[in-house]
Amino acid sequence: MKTRNCSIFSALLMLVLAGAMVPSAFAQCGFNRNYKPAAWHPQIGSTHFMHAALFDNDDDDSPSIVGMWHVTFTAHTVNGNPIPSNAYPMIDNAIVVWHQDRTEIMNSARPPQDGNFCLGVWKKTGARSYYLNHIPWLGNDAANAPSGIGNPAGPTQITESVLLSEDGNHYSGNFTLVAYNLDKSVAITFTGVLAATRITTATSATSLF
Repeated sequence: MKTRNCSIFSALLMLVLAGAMVPSAFAQCGFNRNYKPAAWHPQIGSTHFMHAALFDNDDDDSPSIVGMWHVTFTAHTVNGNPIPSNAYPMIDNAIVVWHQDRTEIMNSARPPQDGNFCLGVWKKTGARSYYLNHIPWLGNDAANAPSGIGNPAGPTQITESVLLSEDGNHYSGNFTLVAYNLDKSVAITFTGVLAATRITTATSATSLF
């Protein structure tokens, strides 16, 4: 009887241990945590994991605009009126990062106390062409800077259509800038051209001035 009880106890112990090991086995069998339940596509008789991409990658055989850039903006018109070609003003000199998730951030060369970071979203429109919708949010004008903080100002919208160079190290194109007052009326508009050079690990800060 004692031997029989020991056998039953041993069998029960093995079942308990087997049950405890099942979750651990699933957790350690190379399961990719990047796959979320929403990306599972069960089919008849089996279940397959399929990656649900958040965005379409650039073509593997073409350069990507993703990265860090030095960008200058030069105005050709103001409020719809042409600016003499010998007097085109540079209205911004910025550091820009285009992210792979199709968002963008700009560190603008304006007084930090008046708001010099702004955000955008972009889409690919061709093999090396892109469209950006960039919205500097509520901030202050630069009238009193750098000695003080400027008066409250409304948002701005900058749209860009750009073409990336074949080597992926430059892009250029056109932009439109519309700045608004707090009452949503238009304060000023610019159109012009922009030019960008990729920033790499070998780029020095002084080379951007």
